[in-house]
Amino acid sequence: MKLGIVGLPNVGKSTLFNSLTRAGAQAANYPFCTIDPNVGVVPVPDERLAHLETFYNAESVVPAAIEFVDIAGLVRGASKGEGLGNKFLAHIREVDAIVHVVRCFDDGNVIHVDGNVDPMRDMETIEVELIFADLEVLERRVSKTQKAAKADKSLAKELEILEQIKTALEAGKPARSIDFSTDDEAFVKSLTLLTSKPVLYAVNVSESELSGNAYTAIVKEKADAENNEMFIVCAKIEEEISTLEPEEKQMFLEELGLSEGGLDRIIASSYKTLGLMSFLTAGTKEVRAWTIPFGTKAPQAAGKIHTDFERGFIKAEIVNYDDLMRLGAYSAAREAGLVRLEGKDYIVRNGDVILFRFNV
Repeated sequence: MKLGIVGLPNVGKSTLFNSLTRAGAQAANYPFCTIDPNVGVVPVPDERLAHLETFYNAESVVPAAIEFVDIAGLVRGASKGEGLGNKFLAHIREVDAIVHVVRCFDDGNVIHVDGNVDPMRDMETIEVELIFADLEVLERRVSKTQKAAKADKSLAKELEILEQIKTALEAGKPARSIDFSTDDEAFVKSLTLLTSKPVLYAVNVSESELSGNAYTAIVKEKADAENNEMFIVCAKIEEEISTLEPEEKQMFLEELGLSEGGLDRIIASSYKTLGLMSFLTAGTKEVRAWTIPFGTKAPQAAGKIHTDFERGFIKAEIVNYDDLMRLGAYSAAREAGLVRLEGKDYIVRNGDVILFRFNV
């Protein structure tokens, strides 16, 4: 999973990126500090893996991973090339979802590119630039498809979808606001439109306003209206605690009245937004988490491990993680009838511990 961190300059993107990845991306008080995108790969925290490691006395543990891309600050006119905008927008096309960092704190020492804090204006600035960039792509694609459709009638449906999206964009609505049929989703995804990507709003506040303020209420209202995820984070605090050991970090969070850090909140929100979950494989050699969409059937889940597993799929031997931990032994789970053999139509569930049987 690849998440792109976007926002206006000086809203805390690189600081948040540092806290999530410990990658030390440069963060400074002037626009376009980040020119090329910084990339960091972060393991997904999953306490089940540590328990399974002990259970199987496994030699190695491989968690699921998220790739974060810190994309340079966008400004008004980015879609027309302002502030190296075209280059920055190209990086966004490669991500699965957008983490939109919105500044919701007042600080005279941190310059705001538009002179003052206004989260609604800031969010709209980013969204408008993404819409303009998509319109430019759509106009070329519509023109090309219109010509081709005269000779190839099978392109009529594609042209209809393109014109539907173009109409929405011209009305100031993102492509993700349109409900497409399951049959049409693959084509829409192939367009790699910026506004078709899910958005998570990361509201960056000061240390004293972790419970929210008037600015965060504005973002919450917009996020709810769009059915998007929103979470509050203090990027400065997150960067400070990112260097602490786990026990120290937990104590620090408890002192602040927080149950989890920003990384955990981003991961939970991104998994929910993208409809993802994890199944597990476990043995003495390796314990590992695999990320798949909800609704994935057993053969396709097997294919995440290796294409041969999907091609030669026979059965999946499955036990639920909670059942395995509760009974304390695989043999006990089997005796209790909780180890199952499932076929090709089985829909994998979050927390399934699976052994795939295949033949190629």
